[in-house]
Amino acid sequence: MDVGVQLIFQNERKDMSDEEMFLHEAETAELADELGFDSVWPVEHHFRSYAMCPDNTQFLAYVAGRTKRIKLGTGAVILPWNDPLRVAEKITALDHLSRGRVLFGMGRGLSRKEYSGFGTGMDMNEARGRFDESARMILAALEKGYIEGSGPFYKQNRTDIRPAPTRSFNGRTYAVAVSTESVDSVASIGARMMFFTQYDAEKHKPGVDKYRELFRMHHGVASPPIVTVGFLFCDEDGGRAEEMARRYMTNYFYSLMEHYELAGDHFSGVKGYKSYAEAADMIRSAGLEATCTAFVNAQDFGTPKQVLDKIERRNRILGGIDVSMCTSYGGMDYADVEKNMRLFARTVMPELKSWKHKAATTEPEQVAASA
Repeated sequence: MDVGVQLIFQNERKDMSDEEMFLHEAETAELADELGFDSVWPVEHHFRSYAMCPDNTQFLAYVAGRTKRIKLGTGAVILPWNDPLRVAEKITALDHLSRGRVLFGMGRGLSRKEYSGFGTGMDMNEARGRFDESARMILAALEKGYIEGSGPFYKQNRTDIRPAPTRSFNGRTYAVAVSTESVDSVASIGARMMFFTQYDAEKHKPGVDKYRELFRMHHGVASPPIVTVGFLFCDEDGGRAEEMARRYMTNYFYSLMEHYELAGDHFSGVKGYKSYAEAADMIRSAGLEATCTAFVNAQDFGTPKQVLDKIERRNRILGGIDVSMCTSYGGMDYADVEKNMRLFARTVMPELKSWKHKAATTEPEQVAASA
């Protein structure tokens, strides 16, 4: 199992400037390399304190020069917000600078606040079409060394990528698939599925099973391991771990709800976001407090043994997973971020790295026994 760190660049602290927060996140990336994490994944987000990393390839170029071995994942490049040619150039240049350490992750974006921030011509109704068209252009360019396109969104004359790519990205391509609309898209382009853990693993399993089924249908082989992204707080004192988790993960949850307007009714009118409209209905029905409790309960917090047990259960239910951990979120002090990471790296990560990828369990009694 590969174990990564997800950087979300959230500034929920009144006593810290954006610059200070951004540099702390860079230090966290360096710490991840020092502690032996396999990969680091900065997000792409714009305009608001919820998360702010406007160019994760630029950030990773800095990290590449400060580290030696950690893999550099874009978590993710939001394709509708970026020109395909420029993405292919940036990913290629980053791969050269890092000597082949890049993991290319893609997404389509969810926040209408971010879409509207880019001004006219950025329509969420086009997000799915733009993602699908752009992803195929970029992936072809990374293999062939040139980019071209004649689709409805991107008219691109055949143009060389220079410096030219020299390493295949086959096996190094990832895409976010939180909604059911995204699962087929991710499987069809041959990318590895990534998603944020939002609720119990059993609820995520149908989407994972669908991805695996569609991947085999499209490519004739079994899918690669999926990547689950979740929130971590590990402490020798289980009571303190839970108190910190419920404080800071709850802070994050409410910022998430505000940023994406996940309980709103606007998704019902946006093409390609049907799953989010249905999820919003369920959130409104259940209530924010209950939804928040379920979200926090699904995350990895507790003593090292409790954290290990939670990940083991998720691995058994979903089968064949890698994990990426958000260690800085919700206004948490960076001293606690570092302590969290160091304890996890020392006590939990060696065991996780020893695990081989397993098939998902189908025996209900096994699932129940691990709960």
